[in-house]
Amino acid sequence: MPGVRETGFPSRSGTLADAAVAAIARSVVLPVVREDRAGEALARVDWLAEQGLEAIELTATIPGWRDVLATARRQLPATVLGVGTLRSTADASDAADLGADFLVTPHPVAGAGEVAAARGALLVGGGFAPGEVLAAADDGVAKLFPAHAVGPAYVRSVLALVPDARVIPTGGIALDDVPAWLDAGALAVGVGSELRPGPSVEAKLRALRRAP
Repeated sequence: MPGVRETGFPSRSGTLADAAVAAIARSVVLPVVREDRAGEALARVDWLAEQGLEAIELTATIPGWRDVLATARRQLPATVLGVGTLRSTADASDAADLGADFLVTPHPVAGAGEVAAARGALLVGGGFAPGEVLAAADDGVAKLFPAHAVGPAYVRSVLALVPDARVIPTGGIALDDVPAWLDAGALAVGVGSELRPGPSVEAKLRALRRAP
């Protein structure tokens, strides 16, 4: 298929994918929503949107995640929504069909690139080894996972090889650590369980998004 390399990751071309990249970058923090109940997931998505975050990632580990995505898509038409922890082409297809703007895999998933390219969605391809990260970044955006195992210096070293690579470190990262990852060159930083309603979290999000 044109625009899809043998790596399985989609081309950077396409306005929908480009818009998703821009929204993720502006958000600075990419929320990763994991909940045990669909209602709790939707409540968190609503709160995150209220904080001005333009891009939000749901995960396929949420019970009934397809219904959660469909509801969030209806309620937040202007928000860039993605689905993560996609480990099969079937799940990636379901997410795209239900309106996901970006698809996130924890590791390279055969066929996910074709699904994203056919729907005009962005694929954020997961990887850990430098080769995996750079293969994903060559044609889209790479998700470095689990990022806490290596630290910001790892991203800096990868970007020394390919300065224009776009990388989102995710996994075990606290809000207080986000600036260090951004300084290392990350496009945005994935943050999970810490992103819950509260004055301290809301203040940190505002400060991060105001930072140059």
